[in-house]
Amino acid sequence: MHLAWRWFTGLSFDQEIPHHSTFSKNRHGRFQKSNLFQQLFEEIVDRCQAAGLVEGEHLSVDGSFLPANASRLSRIPREQLREAAHVKRTVREYLTDLEQENPVEEPAHQQDQVSTTDPDSTYSTKGSRPAELGYFNNYLIDNKSCVILGVQATAARLSQESTAARERITRSAQRQGRFPQSVAADTTYGNGELLAWLEERGITPYIRVKESPAPKSTLYGIEKFTYIPETNSYQCPAGKRLTYVGVNAINRTHV
Repeated sequence: MHLAWRWFTGLSFDQEIPHHSTFSKNRHGRFQKSNLFQQLFEEIVDRCQAAGLVEGEHLSVDGSFLPANASRLSRIPREQLREAAHVKRTVREYLTDLEQENPVEEPAHQQDQVSTTDPDSTYSTKGSRPAELGYFNNYLIDNKSCVILGVQATAARLSQESTAARERITRSAQRQGRFPQSVAADTTYGNGELLAWLEERGITPYIRVKESPAPKSTLYGIEKFTYIPETNSYQCPAGKRLTYVGVNAINRTHV
């Protein structure tokens, strides 16, 4: 339809364009195990660095939600997957991959209900968006040039964004031979696990921590609480004692 694309791909006005399924068939068939797309992407990044477009000193990480081509009505209880696999090819492939990739441990994004149309998609919500099936696409960006240095798709779970950030930063550092000086991100990444990981590698984080109260909040800010090491507890401004409970297994925070 667009002349610019025909010019870019070398197609004349009267030539038939490739069928849209060509891309998905090649991606799932010919190129799935070759890692070709990753090699092409990293070759482009390397050329940007060689041309002086990328410094790699100050980076940013972020993730965007990608809706899956699946309805929330396609979800069934996980225990019914084996039965559904008899008639649904997508479910059969999903169960096969699950057995091969996760022979012992359950995946981090395990759900009670799974879509029979796209079993890998995760039912999730972010911000004010209503819950829907999809994925997160996670980016590592060079701040000066805005060139994307790394991309990784994950399950649509907030914890997966921080995991992807660590993996993208590590892979970029291995290719460049050094870690960046700083990393900026939004509040989603403001958890103790990621902040500690950055600090251990000498990376300055420009990330607002999740515990910060909203500007108009009536709650006390963290800075108003006093830590008492003898009892491993905190004292609030009103004189109440807050005792240590343990670690929240879901988001790995100390309570």
